[in-house]
Amino acid sequence: MKLPFNWPFGGNAKRGTRSARAERVERAGLTRKPDAPQPSFRLRSGLLGAAMAIGAGVLVWKAVTLQFVESSFLIGQGDQRFSRVASIVAHRGAVKDRFGEPLAVSTPVDSVWVSPKELLQAADRIPQLAETVKRDPVDLANRITSNAERQFLYVARHLQPAEAERVRKLDLPGVHLTREYRRYYPAGEVTGHVLGFTNVDDGGQEGLELAYDHWLAGEDGAKRVIQDNLGRIVQDVESIRPVRPGRDMLLSVDMRIQYLAYRELKAAIQANRARSGSAVVIDVTTGEVLAMVNQPTFNPNDREQLKPAGYKNRAATDLVEPGSSIKPFVVAAGLASGLYNASSVIDTSPGMIKVGLKVIEDHHNLGAVDLATVLAKSSNVGMTHIALNLGPERIYSTLSKLGFGQVTTSGYPGESAGLLTNYSRWRPITTATVAYGYGLSVTPLQLAHAYATLGAGGISRPITFVKVDHPVPGERVLPEQVSRDVVHMLESVVSNIGTGKRASIAGYRVAGKTGTAWKSSIGGYSTNRYLAVFAGVAPATNPRLATVVVIDEPSAGLYYGGDVSAPVFAGIMGGALRLMAVAPDAPLEQTRDEMPASPMPEDPPPVDLPPSTTVAQRANAGARR
Repeated sequence: MKLPFNWPFGGNAKRGTRSARAERVERAGLTRKPDAPQPSFRLRSGLLGAAMAIGAGVLVWKAVTLQFVESSFLIGQGDQRFSRVASIVAHRGAVKDRFGEPLAVSTPVDSVWVSPKELLQAADRIPQLAETVKRDPVDLANRITSNAERQFLYVARHLQPAEAERVRKLDLPGVHLTREYRRYYPAGEVTGHVLGFTNVDDGGQEGLELAYDHWLAGEDGAKRVIQDNLGRIVQDVESIRPVRPGRDMLLSVDMRIQYLAYRELKAAIQANRARSGSAVVIDVTTGEVLAMVNQPTFNPNDREQLKPAGYKNRAATDLVEPGSSIKPFVVAAGLASGLYNASSVIDTSPGMIKVGLKVIEDHHNLGAVDLATVLAKSSNVGMTHIALNLGPERIYSTLSKLGFGQVTTSGYPGESAGLLTNYSRWRPITTATVAYGYGLSVTPLQLAHAYATLGAGGISRPITFVKVDHPVPGERVLPEQVSRDVVHMLESVVSNIGTGKRASIAGYRVAGKTGTAWKSSIGGYSTNRYLAVFAGVAPATNPRLATVVVIDEPSAGLYYGGDVSAPVFAGIMGGALRLMAVAPDAPLEQTRDEMPASPMPEDPPPVDLPPSTTVAQRANAGARR
């Protein structure tokens, strides 16, 4: 039997000593011969290794570049997307009256701003936003599309809390709310002209808000924050600049007297159908302005009322010819000169005087009268005699020292200096007319300051709207005795024989002066447009308050200062003295006399009448006052 394979012990000499198993494997074709290296495999291995090496090199290079070369750029780009420098708005200081009652406060509100690029991704929802913020949809859409490249655009400022919440609930892309402050004036139009107002960014624009903006505004701060992709602050990173809030300030204004003056003046303007009016109250002992009001007024909370004609503070900016209210200061100049004394007599006969080509008349021939009667009867002839005797230099010097022709120390923005030309340019007729209030212009604030100086015994104290704790030392501009004598003479104006009877106050002695002036117009003076003035101090024995009331163009029939302005003075001054608990200085019976049926007329018109005025009209000018 033949075996299928070689026996390991015998047989095939050619195969040497190889085992039978090896031979069987070989015959079966199962023997694995060594593989020869393949060129394609080596190439692929080399390429793969090179690629991995290059990739690793690139990664290392990129890591080094990002870490050391481009780090600043990348940080900046990241900051632009997520890091922001947020402004911390400084809270504007509050304005308060002398007793701490808030007059102007800044309340937190929300404003809406958008990123136009982001919002345009949801352009179909712009009408929703417009309706919520009460804007015209077409106008808002045009505004957003025309500013598509901007990153920040206000669409609504100072929303009410409910409106801001509705915007927040819209959840629109690119629409954000930011916290701001809005100025609010609790007293509204009562303090409108004194305080002025701020702009939409809470910066002072008019009045005391502008004058003391550096004190009230404070300084905004800044901080670095991280925002999410919706613009919401998720982390405060660092403080860059601390915020400095504005400082509060106490005004000299007493809101009790301010309300009182507002009420009295408004009622008089309505009753007399006047064009406008102003009233100023000053504390004689300190120079503080306790009240200042104008009519018509405006409400600073309503920005639609913020028009120049409405918010102008006429008490500090408008110029008026004071009429006979200037006469006490000319008498004071006469007393200070030594040419006159309290008992001096002026002969006004025959009731007129000719100065150059002009004839100046009184209502009646008063004859020989003392200085007190000259003031009480408001005699232009008597004042002309005094003025011509004194000469222009003495009159100008006294008026200038009292503050006429220059701004006061109040610091009120836009305050007028008035008009008082140098005496070297005065003609005799100018000297005469200045003595009874024509040919010079003053503001109600200036006039009140002059009367306060008279009441302070001739000491001119700085006018201020800021509360003072102690009286500020003033400058003596008139001898004390001269001032006391003039104040005593002015009491006769408010007596039964004077032109200012209706300025009397129960329980108090009042010293004051009426003024009724024709208003200047093109070519001269108008014969049917008047300015009614009353100015004075009280209590006369020891003056505490000085008040001036000016009513422009009353048209309800009465136009004398004694009829129109004097009652307003009495209402303001009487209420203020009682509110301040100033002790009465006169028996009640002395101030309860019946008012005369026909009040003493006052203040003849100026001598420089319009060119169209006839000779007969000039001769009878006094009858038309």
